[in-house]
Amino acid sequence: MADTVVSSATREMVIGFDRPFRIIGERINPTGRKLLAAEMAAGDFSRVEADCLAQVAAGAHMLDVNAGIPLADEPAILAQTIKLVQSLTDLPLSIDSSIVEALEAGLSVYQGKALVNSVTGEEEQMERVLPLVKKHGAAVVAISNDETGISEDPEVRYAVAKKIVERAADYGIPAADVVVDPLVMPIGAMGTAGRQAFAIVRKLREELGVNTTCGASNISFGLPNRHALNAVFLAMAAGAGMTSAIMNPLHPEELTGIMAADVLNGHDKDCRAWIKKFREPAAEGTEGEGAGRRERRRRRG
Repeated sequence: MADTVVSSATREMVIGFDRPFRIIGERINPTGRKLLAAEMAAGDFSRVEADCLAQVAAGAHMLDVNAGIPLADEPAILAQTIKLVQSLTDLPLSIDSSIVEALEAGLSVYQGKALVNSVTGEEEQMERVLPLVKKHGAAVVAISNDETGISEDPEVRYAVAKKIVERAADYGIPAADVVVDPLVMPIGAMGTAGRQAFAIVRKLREELGVNTTCGASNISFGLPNRHALNAVFLAMAAGAGMTSAIMNPLHPEELTGIMAADVLNGHDKDCRAWIKKFREPAAEGTEGEGAGRRERRRRRG
């Protein structure tokens, strides 16, 4: 079981089994965001800047950067976005595209060791993406689907992940640099989706020794009160061994679930992060009472 190390030019971040759960901020993505897509295509990155800073302030450990805009020059826009984001924060980045040319453009300007999002088990994809990952010394997200699509059978998804890990090794990419996304299904459409996800994550941890991630909001798609469901899912996934998630860090419910999981899994030493976040301030006029009582006891003694 190895740590996955990614970095910016000045900051290193580690994803690992014995470390706090890692939050990969998902907001810099024009998919489903028409206004953001139009602005990025027109060269307006003010919303990208705002999304970047908001996610950093909310506690993201890493940011995912996507520039998938139909009919736009995705490689150029992705490279420009990465340069901008790296000028705003020293958090490591996940370079997110299904187009190999865009990944290459992003990696060519990235400063540090990026996380490439992503490679699937399709032969053509592995043959094109994995050499690129090796060339740039990056880590990579392995998506558990191949030419046959996304299987509803968790054993098939595990087998695809295993194939990608083994193929990555053929290219000289260690398992520590492969973060598997087992593909979380919507629980509203598949009642076993939660149990499947937890079972695959455990198997990936115990048998392949790899770190894992997911698109956290997939589990609640189509259901009401999504943030509460996402929060419990994230805590349970962390308990099963998941080590990171691509998610929106601006929702406090999800962050609380992750922080609680870190406490209960022993990854928040002495509960320091939890106490710092949630300790109630002292009531007005009581700040010195403890010291006063100690002083009175000392005098009596």
